[in-house]
Amino acid sequence: MNMAFSDEELAFRDEVRAFLAAELSDHLREGARCTPSVFVEPDIGDEWQRILHARGWAGYNWPAEHGGTGWDPVKRYIFEKECALAGAPALSVLGLKLVAPVIIAFGTPEQQQRFLPRILDGSEKWCQGYSEPEAGSDLASLRTRAVLAEDGSCYHVTGSKIWTTHAHHADWMFCLARTNPDVKPQAGISFLLLPMHQPGISIRPIRTLAGDHEVNQVFLDGAKALVAHRIGAEGQGWEIAKYLLENERGGSCAAPRLLADIAALRAAAMAEPGGVNGAWGHSEAVQLRLARLELEAEALEVTELRILAELKAGRRPGAQASLVKLVSSVLRQKIDEFAVDLYGPLGLQAPSERPLYGNSAPEPVGSRAAQLATPTYLNSRAWSIFGGTNEVQKGIIAKSVLGL
Repeated sequence: MNMAFSDEELAFRDEVRAFLAAELSDHLREGARCTPSVFVEPDIGDEWQRILHARGWAGYNWPAEHGGTGWDPVKRYIFEKECALAGAPALSVLGLKLVAPVIIAFGTPEQQQRFLPRILDGSEKWCQGYSEPEAGSDLASLRTRAVLAEDGSCYHVTGSKIWTTHAHHADWMFCLARTNPDVKPQAGISFLLLPMHQPGISIRPIRTLAGDHEVNQVFLDGAKALVAHRIGAEGQGWEIAKYLLENERGGSCAAPRLLADIAALRAAAMAEPGGVNGAWGHSEAVQLRLARLELEAEALEVTELRILAELKAGRRPGAQASLVKLVSSVLRQKIDEFAVDLYGPLGLQAPSERPLYGNSAPEPVGSRAAQLATPTYLNSRAWSIFGGTNEVQKGIIAKSVLGL
C-alpha cells in the first residue's frame, strides 16, 4: 500500500496552495476562524462557494459529467487538506456533499438537470429531514407519513423533523418518509425532495447551549412532494439513506483541520501567561497534553490515507468510515476542552450574539480566541451525535470489524 503522493499530486497541491493564496481573503479566514459551530454562516459560506464555482472547483467531489472536477479521492483529500490548513470556510455539506451524490447515483436525468446546477452555484440551499423526536439514530422507527394523492402526482407529507440544520435558510429538504406502513419498517421508507417555501411547513428554531441557531424543528402538515421529485423507487429510501450516511461519515478528511487547530492552540499556549515561569506553553503538563492530541491526530491522518489508498484501488471504505467518524469526533471534543482549560476564566465567555466576526461582533474579554473557547466547546458536543452517534459507530465497528 503506497501512501506517498506522486509528483503529479504534489504539483496539484502547489496549484491549490497558489489558488488559496490568491483568492482566500482575510475576511473569509477571519469568518471561518471565528465561527464556533460546524456550519458556517451563509454570508461567508456562500461567498467562498461562489469563488470556488468560478474556478470550477465547487463540485470537487462530483464527477465531471455532472459539472464537478472529476478528481480522484487523492486529489479531493489534498484539496480539503490545503483548505483546512489555509483556514478556508467550510462549505455547506447538505447540498454539495449529501444530497447531490444521491441525486447523481439514484436520480433520473431530469432530476439531475433540475437540481444539480442550482446546488453547484449555491442558488438553492438544502436541509436534511432525517431525525425525528422519536427517531434519531434509529431511522427505521420514523413516523413521518407520505400519502399518495388520488391523482398520483404528489405525496402529502405529515410529521415532524428535528435537529434540522439550516432549515431556516433552506429552499429544499431531502426527507425520509414512510410511504408504506404495512411492510417491515426499513422497506416502507422513501426518499423525497420537498420545497420548503410552501403551505404546510413551519419551522421552530432551536437555540443550542452554545447560543447558536443552526438547528430547528420542522413541522409538516400535508406538505407536498411531487412524485417526480422522489429519488429512486418507492420504498428504496432505506438503501439511499445508508448510501448518504456513508458519504457523511467517511467522505471528508478530518485530521488536517484538527492538526491545524492543535497548532493554533500550541501557539496560543506560548503566548498565554501561566503565572509560573512565563507562558502556559512551558508547562510540562501542557506540552504533554498537546503532544498526545497531536499524535492522535497524526494517527487519524494515517488511517485516512489508508482509506484513500483503498478508494483509489476501487474499494469502498466500509466500516473504516465509522472508525474515522468515531475517532475524529472524540478528538474534536478533546481539543475544544483543552482550549477552555487553556484560557481559564477568560475562556468561560458565552456571548449570545452571532456572528463573532465583523463589525457587529461583541467585544471579547481578553482575546477573540478566548471568547470562542466555550461556544466552540459547547457546540462540539454535537460531534458525537450527528451523522450517527458514537454508540452507533461502535456498534458498526463491533459487528463489521470484530465480528461481535
